[in-house]
Order: sequence, then structure tokens, then C-alpha cells
Amino acid sequence: MTSEPSDGPPDSPDRRVAAWAVAAACLVVATALLGPATVSARPANQIPVEEVSAAENPQRPTGEAWDTVPPVEVPLTSAPSGLPNASDTSVESLRVQSARTESRFYLRLSWADGTADRNASTPREFQDAAAVQLPVNTTARPPISMGSTRNLVNVWYWHAGGKTQELLAGGPGTTTRFESSSVNTTATYDDGRWTMVVSRGVATDATNRTTLAVDHDVDVAFAVWNGSNMERSGTKAVSEWYHFPLGPGPQGPPYESILWTIAGLAIAGTALVTIQAVRGS
Repeated sequence: MTSEPSDGPPDSPDRRVAAWAVAAACLVVATALLGPATVSARPANQIPVEEVSAAENPQRPTGEAWDTVPPVEVPLTSAPSGLPNASDTSVESLRVQSARTESRFYLRLSWADGTADRNASTPREFQDAAAVQLPVNTTARPPISMGSTRNLVNVWYWHAGGKTQELLAGGPGTTTRFESSSVNTTATYDDGRWTMVVSRGVATDATNRTTLAVDHDVDVAFAVWNGSNMERSGTKAVSEWYHFPLGPGPQGPPYESILWTIAGLAIAGTALVTIQAVRGS
């Protein structure tokens, strides 16, 4: 009895070449499928800045300017603190949008809060509040907890009583107030949600004020207080550092470069396998 002819043992050179060819082809296909999705992904911790028209009233929380500005959901956690119940903050995320006109920079912040706490008439009452933190020296990232003596931070602090303060800090417990504020804030509360717009001029030549007229990324961090949850001072929900991509060209991790490297390796691998197959035939 004769057996059917074999294609060769399982570990024959022809089988190995075929396996390599299949693997290389799969890599090329995977790169083609996943490439577009990855290239279009937003780099981590980036808040895009959109150009808008002053005619669209970006200072108003419900202004038309915000309809086309992509939001970023920023997670919040309790700030490290030795105060009682400091880890029991209630606001878990903050929705952030950023826009600019030729002369002014805008941030729209929105977060869920079951009560609008506007008054602090007794020692047991506290107001809802929010803050934006920016480094004075935008070329270096300061400690996130109110900066340091070597890298100061600006803090734009709003509370629901209707007042906004522009502050300077060089570490915890060092906050001082600017004599006059250059920050404008408009806030609304509707259906269990605060929405506020805080803005300031893009450029400034004032000492210790952050300028946003730069061509590189600028770090930014956020904090929120829920007054009815007894949150005040260091008892607050805070974010990590995020950044505005104000520099030219693509910002953040070089996704496109990584993908082209993978594609190049896949093509080189396919060519090598093909050459080996031709030589062995």
C-alpha cells in the first residue's frame, strides 16, 4: 500500500517559511486596520484649544461658541490632606472645554452637584467652588499641590457667592491675592449641574501672571469643592496635570511615528520572508 505524498515534516524549511509569511501578512493587516484609529486618538491628558469668534459669546456658559468645542472628561480624586474626612469628596469628574479668540482665552467647566451652595452665613455652611491652576513658568511643570518657591502657580478661584479671585502660590499655605483680578467668570446652575466660564487675556506682561501667548504646551490642573459636603480649603476634589497643546504641530506621544515604524518593520519582514522563499524554491 502506498501513502499519499507528504508536504514535508512539520518543522521543514518550507513550513517555517510559510508560517513566517502568514505572520508577516497578519502584522501588515493589523497595522492597516488599527493605524487610523490610533493616529486620530487624542494624546493623554490633553485639552484641545479651539478658535472661536467673540461674536458667539464664549463668556456665556450657553453661548453658541461651545457647540463645536470638544469636551474632555477629567477625573477627580480627593486631595491628599490631614483634615478630617478629606478623602470623602463627592465630585468625581469635571467636563472641560477650552477656546480662544485673538485676544482672550476661555475655559468652560461643568460638573454634577445635587445642591447649589451659594451662601456661607454660618460656621457650618460652605460654598461650592472651583479653581484652575497654571504654572507661572510655563516651560517647567511645578509640584501639583500649589507649586513651589522655585516654580510659582497662578490660581483662578471662583466660589458660588459670585466672586472670582486671582491668586499666586509657591507651595501649600503660601497663597496671596493679586490686588486686582484680570479674570472674568460667568456661572449658571441648572438641573443639578454647575457650568461656568472663566476667561483671561491671552497675553500678559504683569509680573507672576501666566502668559498663554506661547508656542509650547501649557500645564493646567483643576479643583472643585462641594459646600454641602463640608468641603473647603484642603478638602477638595482635584485632577492630575493636564495640558493645553499651544505649540506648533502634533502634540503629545508620537503616535504616527510609532505606527510608521511598525509598518516599516512589517514590510521589511515580508520582503525578507519572500526572499527566503524564492531562494528555497
